[in-house]
Amino acid sequence: MANKWGFPLVLLSLVIAVLNLAEAAVPAIFILGDSTADVGTNNFLPGSMARADFPYNGIDFSNSTPTGRFSNGLNTADFLAKLLGYEKSPKPFLSLNSTSLLKWFGGFSFASGGSGLFDTTGQRMTKNCIPLAEQIQQFSSVRSNLTALMGPVATETYLSKSLFFISIGSNDIFEYYSSNSSIPEEQFLSSLVLAYENHLKTLLNLGARKLGIISVAPIGCCPSQRFFNATGGCIEELNDHAKAFHSKLDVLMHKLSSEFEGLKYSLRNAFEMTINVIQNPLAFNFTQVAAACCGTGKLNAENFCKPDANLCSNRDQYLFWDRFHPTQAAYKLAAVTLYGGGPQFVTPINFAQLAEA
Repeated sequence: MANKWGFPLVLLSLVIAVLNLAEAAVPAIFILGDSTADVGTNNFLPGSMARADFPYNGIDFSNSTPTGRFSNGLNTADFLAKLLGYEKSPKPFLSLNSTSLLKWFGGFSFASGGSGLFDTTGQRMTKNCIPLAEQIQQFSSVRSNLTALMGPVATETYLSKSLFFISIGSNDIFEYYSSNSSIPEEQFLSSLVLAYENHLKTLLNLGARKLGIISVAPIGCCPSQRFFNATGGCIEELNDHAKAFHSKLDVLMHKLSSEFEGLKYSLRNAFEMTINVIQNPLAFNFTQVAAACCGTGKLNAENFCKPDANLCSNRDQYLFWDRFHPTQAAYKLAAVTLYGGGPQFVTPINFAQLAEA
C-alpha cells in the first residue's frame, strides 16, 4: 500500500515519528539560501560572525529564545512550512547526527547566513558560512541516505513531490557593490545567473522538481544602506542590480522548465512586493519602513542587533528587524504572498499551486 505521494507506507512507518505527513501538502521541504532563510545553521559553524543566537534576536519567539534566526521571531521558511501543513519548519541539517538523519523525512534546512551563489561570497565578512554549492552537497548526502533506505524509485518519487525553497543572491550583490568592482554590471549579473543556473541544474539532476525561488528584494532600501545616504533614502544603484537580477532569473527559470521534464516552479518577485510595502506602508499595517527596530545610531543601522542595542516596542509595525533583515511581521507577509499571491508578485504559479502540481 502506498500513500498519496506514491511510495510505500511501510517504509515511512519505520522512520516518521514527529511529523504527520498525511496533513502536509508536500512530503518534505528542503530549504537552501542565506540569512533570510537560515533557521539556525550558523549556530553550528565555529567562528562564524554571521550568527543570531543571542538577544534581542528571537524576542518574540517561544520563551524569547534566540534561535539563530535573523528575526525577532519566525522567518518566511517557518511561516511557509505552516501554510503547507507542517507544525514547524525543518531543522538545520547540521543540528542532526548521522542516526537522526534517517529519521527526519520532513526535510532539512541547509540555509546559511552570509552565503551566496559564488563560493567566495560572505567568507571574508562572516569568517565561516556555507555557500550554495556546499548546501547542495549536503542535500546530496541526504539523498544518498534516502536511497539506501527507500530504494531509488521511491526516493525519486519522494523528492520529485517535495518542495525546494531557495532564497539567495543578495549577499553576492552587496559584495559586488561595496567592492567598487571594475566589472560591468551586465557582466557581473550574467555570471551570477550562470552560477545560479549551474546550482539549479545540479539540484534538478539530484531529483528536485518543485522549486520555490525568492529573488532579491530592493536591498538598497535596507537601513544599512540608507545609513550612507545623506537624505536617508534608498541606494538606487543597488536596487537597479536587484531588479535586473530578477529579470534574468525569470528568463533562466523559463529556460530550465523547457529543459527538465516535470519541473514546476514559483518565482517570487521580492523586489516588487517589498517596494509596494515601502511605498504604501499603511496598507500593510507598517508605520516604519526605513529604520531598523533593533540596532544603534542613525536609523538604528550603525550596528547589528545585540543585547545592548535600542529595541522598538511596536515590532509588528516595523518592516526591518535589524540593519539588513525583515521583522517577523514582514516575513509573514512574504510567506502569505508566496503561498496565495497573484501574478504581480509570484509567477507563473504561487506556492499553493506549486504544492498541488
